Amino acid sequence: MNYRYCLFDLDGTLTDPGVGITNSVMHALRKFGISVSGRSELYSFIGPPLGESFRKQYGFSEEQSRQAVDYYREYFRAGGIFENTVYDGIPELLQALKQKGVTVALATSKPYEFAVQILQHFDLYQYFDYFGAADMDGTVSKKADVIARLLKQFGQVDPAAVLMIGDRAQDIAGAKANSLPSAGVLWGYGSREELQSAGADHLLSIPSDLLSLL
Repeated sequence: MNYRYCLFDLDGTLTDPGVGITNSVMHALRKFGISVSGRSELYSFIGPPLGESFRKQYGFSEEQSRQAVDYYREYFRAGGIFENTVYDGIPELLQALKQKGVTVALATSKPYEFAVQILQHFDLYQYFDYFGAADMDGTVSKKADVIARLLKQFGQVDPAAVLMIGDRAQDIAGAKANSLPSAGVLWGYGSREELQSAGADHLLSIPSDLLSLL
């Protein structure tokens, strides 16, 4: 293994956004007269594109899901974006990667505007060389498409040297769609079973485990 590029998912991998995302989803659902019994019901929203989650979890139409995303962003912009914490060991990991000369990139289904604000707020922005994210209008939102666009920015690189790191099945699937190896993290919102079933090449129990792969 000679991974020289590390692509990081954001939610559930670098930061724990559970409170902010679920509060934002609850705000959106209330606009439709829907209430939930507990926050954990909404953890499935952490990771996938929002519109897709509203359609899948609540049977919303395309139009309803677009409106729900707008409602979600009302709360998120007003403060939910920072109802978030950095996982222990992440700053140290990113610093170590930079010291090793590894190219570090973001690969998130969160819109670029929000993703960069979060990285800047938590003093993580400095460690990143590239920023792969979704478009606000949803034109690009799936992880496979975010990764594909990143790879075009890299130019001619050996896919075997590019490692995707994330906590959910879609991170692993996005890597596979682009012929990249992947590492699933066990501190996020995806289970060991989910990541293994998706075909992760590696599993990481703590952030520093990544360094043993380099």
